[in-house]
Amino acid sequence: MRPHTPDSLDDDDYPAYTMGRAAEMTGTTPGFLRSLGEHGLITPLRSEGGHRRYSRYQLRIAMRARDLVDQGTAIDAACRIIILEDQLEEALRINEQLRSSQHGQEPAADT
Repeated sequence: MRPHTPDSLDDDDYPAYTMGRAAEMTGTTPGFLRSLGEHGLITPLRSEGGHRRYSRYQLRIAMRARDLVDQGTAIDAACRIIILEDQLEEALRINEQLRSSQHGQEPAADT
């Protein structure tokens, strides 16, 4: 685990929250958070004592999963949906970067 610095307070990936606090903040239970890990949706870091520690980014993902489950989606399906949404967002970001980098280039002439 990274050492605590003043900058880590602004870091969405800093594992600042214990399981109990994470469950409280997301309106879930520790068991729900553990199940998200079992389904490969989030992987909390571990403290030196082996306790799970969650980041704000992971809490946002957990809340998205909770919303889907609250709407009647099975937890395994909710996790897969979120993973696919994340993959789609990344693919769209890469496509936009490629378009931007090619925007100023002239197409190669076929001869």
